[in-house]
Amino acid sequence: MTVSEALSIYGEEHAPSVADPARIGYAIESLDRFWGDLAVNEISRATCKRYVAGRGVASGTCRRELGVLQAAINFCFDEGYLLSPKKVHLPDAAEPTHRWLTRQEAAWLLRGARALNADGKHLADFIMHGLYTGSRKATILAMHIDIASVHGGRVDTVNGVLYRKPYDKKATKKRQGTSRIPPRYLAQLRRQATNGRRYVVERTVQKKVDGETVIQRGMVGDIKKGWKRAVEIAEAMAKKAEIQIDLTMDTESGRKPITPHVLKHTAITWALQKGATIWDAAGYFDTTTATIEKVYGHHSPDYQSSAVEAVNKRG
Repeated sequence: MTVSEALSIYGEEHAPSVADPARIGYAIESLDRFWGDLAVNEISRATCKRYVAGRGVASGTCRRELGVLQAAINFCFDEGYLLSPKKVHLPDAAEPTHRWLTRQEAAWLLRGARALNADGKHLADFIMHGLYTGSRKATILAMHIDIASVHGGRVDTVNGVLYRKPYDKKATKKRQGTSRIPPRYLAQLRRQATNGRRYVVERTVQKKVDGETVIQRGMVGDIKKGWKRAVEIAEAMAKKAEIQIDLTMDTESGRKPITPHVLKHTAITWALQKGATIWDAAGYFDTTTATIEKVYGHHSPDYQSSAVEAVNKRG
């Protein structure tokens, strides 16, 4: 059996049943360009290394794609298409990038967003939601206000509950759990609901219809351009005020401007710094306790406190 045949079987028979088949499709497309007619038994550490070297992308991307190849091989073996499994050699996992904002940096980022013309209001709402809930970008942009939808989650402003997962959506590894909404932020969401808002991040356009001003509301598709501009404006505004901030982060390809994912890192870090337990933080931010402890645990005031106390005791 060729690798291309194994990928095709996996894509046709298994991918449609998963929550995000498009992700598997993209990986199969990239894998097929390299492996194609190579036989499954030609998969080796050397060929996997050549794939990584030839892709010219971050090792994390290669690792995810080769993970799909391993899943395809396992599936074909389990279903009887292959007589024996084959090990796919993945590149080492990169250390997680843990860039979080200081309160000063977050304040300047908000100022930069509010200084934008067309995108200022909804980008500021995006940043606030990220800082309070630690949700991912796609989850925030699809977040409804008091409306259950198959297209996005919702904030229940009556009961103060955040539902990240769209109605009736199958759960995925990108966890989208339920959390309580902090009272301070809930008050803002209730004001937005009273004003007729349908989405947490919403674009409003005023138009003249038959001589009358009509406000049209809609979901924001992406904040990529607005985010980039807000980062640039924030740094420029801070510099003008003679305050030095650096809204960049380390990546596999060098220093680059921060991305919206920094809001999740920031929200979790701030919560632990204020004394949230690892257990409660994991529940609130819908992240595993293992991840919270490994990536963020050192920010907790109680981090290794019992060990420090034991070592510090005399005799």
